[in-house]
Amino acid sequence: MFAQEEPVLLGRRDEQHIEMEEEEEEEEEEEEEEEMKDLEKGEKERNVYRETGTGIHIFGMQRLSDTNPLRILQDSRIKVASPFHPQAQFSPHRQPPPPPPEMAVPFSDPAPQHPLAATLNSRCYTDKFSLFLFMAHLVSVVGLGSFLVFKGIQALVQQGSRRDQLLLRYFLPQVEVSSILSVTLAFIWQKAVRLWPKFMVHFIIWNSFILTLAAGILLICLESHATDALGSLFIAFAIGDGLYACWVTQRARFCSKIFIKSLEPVPKFRDLNHPIYCMLGAGFLWTSLWIIAVIGSLNFYFPPLIITALVLSLAWIVEVLRNVANVTASRVMSLFYLRGIQSSTSYSFQRAITRNLGSACLGSLLVPSIEALRIVARGLNLLEGEDEFMFCCAHCCLNTMEAIFSRGNGWAYVQIAAYGKGFVKASEDIWSLFQKREIVEIVNTDVTSTICFLSGICSGSICAIVVTAWSATVYRGYTASLAALAAFIGYLMTRISMALPQACVGCYYVCYAENPENRLFDRTIKDRLEFLKAGSRR
Repeated sequence: MFAQEEPVLLGRRDEQHIEMEEEEEEEEEEEEEEEMKDLEKGEKERNVYRETGTGIHIFGMQRLSDTNPLRILQDSRIKVASPFHPQAQFSPHRQPPPPPPEMAVPFSDPAPQHPLAATLNSRCYTDKFSLFLFMAHLVSVVGLGSFLVFKGIQALVQQGSRRDQLLLRYFLPQVEVSSILSVTLAFIWQKAVRLWPKFMVHFIIWNSFILTLAAGILLICLESHATDALGSLFIAFAIGDGLYACWVTQRARFCSKIFIKSLEPVPKFRDLNHPIYCMLGAGFLWTSLWIIAVIGSLNFYFPPLIITALVLSLAWIVEVLRNVANVTASRVMSLFYLRGIQSSTSYSFQRAITRNLGSACLGSLLVPSIEALRIVARGLNLLEGEDEFMFCCAHCCLNTMEAIFSRGNGWAYVQIAAYGKGFVKASEDIWSLFQKREIVEIVNTDVTSTICFLSGICSGSICAIVVTAWSATVYRGYTASLAALAAFIGYLMTRISMALPQACVGCYYVCYAENPENRLFDRTIKDRLEFLKAGSRR
């Protein structure tokens, strides 16, 4: 009797052994699926499919019971138990089967882990010290600005002096109109670049020269010391801009191609411009209050010093707003290139104003200064000649600025947004990638960021022309101040809107450097690299 029951017990042990193996495999699969899930809120996979070792995914077999030994598991691991014959239980002549070994069924290698699954969702706050510094500056500016706004409103309401009356009638309306005009122009430039990138590259290059020259001539025609000085600055910049336009024309075709390719995925994200709207709205409100604070500073001690501090503060704050929009768009586009997913813009924006805000603040403080000094150093290096006394340090300055630029550049926002790295770390890693892919010369000669800069110059010149013409017909006492202020505000607002095209271009370069074989990239960069190498051989 015991001999008859022994095969039954062994069969049950086989089933229990298989069930235990199946449960362990199911737990491993659940862990792998959890690791591969992106934590983005609202993101949608572009390609929703699963690949198995045989190319077939059988969903109907999932309905089988967990205890069924014939259940077919996913992830290319199929376990089939040996068939069970009831007659063998009662056959006295059949020898009992030997117990199965512990590793009777070989397991396939685990699926390759994707490191991006963890790094793309970093929850650390980056560059905390710069975030603290910016928040302390913001609190100080809000406190001082509130007091100055109170003083300004008090002066405008009471109208105690003739100067206050003139400010209310001939200063405040012009500045507010220039702010509204600058926001309108910001939307126009961005929309035009997205729709007609090939035409707009040439148009912006030459239009910035024409508009700046026109603004300078108009200011000089008013024949006052202040307007003559400001008009001379506009004309000097226009001359330099015209020379640059003649020199950079040969690069415009490649710049147009990069704009076209990098802006192709933008229509897939219909809400990608929403952070731009928010930043432009915040910039407009802050600028409106800032103008009243400037008026209030005229009724306080040391007006020139306070106005200078307010101007620098406005430049930093608006630059932070621009880079917040840049980081938001960079995360959305980088996830599209790296993972092929449509990320949630609102969640990316939430990350940009919380975890990545410190890096945006640090980059806003360093990148404009570094790029300006780098341009000066490269200009000195180009002017180097036989006069060794004047330009003996040109190479030293250039090498120093190149070393600094490799540790602090505008390309860093892509990896700040994608991987949650700090500003300096992201700059170093990206520059190493560019050197590894041998595309440093391409990014150094890239003029897409210059196009975004010149679009801001165009808006500033238009605002200066409008305000100057208005002031010349009503009251010329504040013409120079109004023209400079309108040009500054127009430039800043347009730079915020152009953060989207600049972020798309940055993601295109950086994501190409990470994976040049990605099917989303064509031969645009490879052909350019071959062209530059062929030219260097000649």
